[in-house]
Order: sequence, then C-alpha cells, then structure tokens
Amino acid sequence: MNTKRTTEIGIKSDREFFGELKELAGRIDEGWLPEKPVERLYFNDLPSLLKHLTPKRFELLAELRRMGHASINALAKHLHRQYRNVFDDVKTMERLGLVEKDASGHFYVPWDEIDATYQAGGVKKPVKMSMTFSVSSVPSVAEMTL
Repeated sequence: MNTKRTTEIGIKSDREFFGELKELAGRIDEGWLPEKPVERLYFNDLPSLLKHLTPKRFELLAELRRMGHASINALAKHLHRQYRNVFDDVKTMERLGLVEKDASGHFYVPWDEIDATYQAGGVKKPVKMSMTFSVSSVPSVAEMTL
C-alpha cells in the first residue's frame, strides 16, 4: 500500500529546532506515536531557504513529479535547460531529501505534498506566510495571515 508522503519546510533556529525535538521526545516517552512519520526540512534563515529552494528548483520538482521517474538528461531536455544546471539542481534537491533516486538510477519526487512556512516575528504580531502546493502543480502562495 502506498501512503501519501508530505514534507514540511520551514525556518527555525537551532534553539527552536531542539526545543521541538525535546517536546516530541517527551510525548513519545509518554506513549504518543504519530499517525504517520513526520518529515521536515528546516533552514536557519530565509536567505538559506531561498538559496536552496529557487523558483527553477520548484519548477523542476513539479515537472519531475509529473514525469514520474526520469534521468537528469531527460529532465533537462523536457525543461529546455542546460544539463549541468539541471544536474546541480537535482543533486542539491537530492541532498535535501526532496528528490530520490530509484534502483535504475532515475530520479523522482517521493512527495505528494510539500508545505513551506515562513514566519517573521515582530513586536506586535508575527506575519505568517504559508505556501502549500501539490508538486503536480505550480507552487503558489496559498495563505498569508497578519
């Protein structure tokens, strides 16, 4: 049975990350188990996130998801991009865990959904911007609350 996979991408300081980890460990010690594995990718700051998750890479994720499993060469041709640039993008996405390689050496996107959140703290109210997209469509900002 294929279960739906979702990953959450966000910005957290080391302190916030380890605080969340400690809280989850405490809940697990009390007998709580998540319904499905929680897979997350955090960056220390917005510039780091934007350096690794560029618009071209989001486009690559969406197209690779539509294509299924593909070689870097086939993906580069499909996207009308230079092989070297697609190679670099795929390898970066693979290191981040957003793209995986199958037994035949082809790459694919294992995620059904990717949620990305950015929260900027302020004196009065934080601004929370959430981006949720199905990788089978072009990513867009879905919600912004003040």
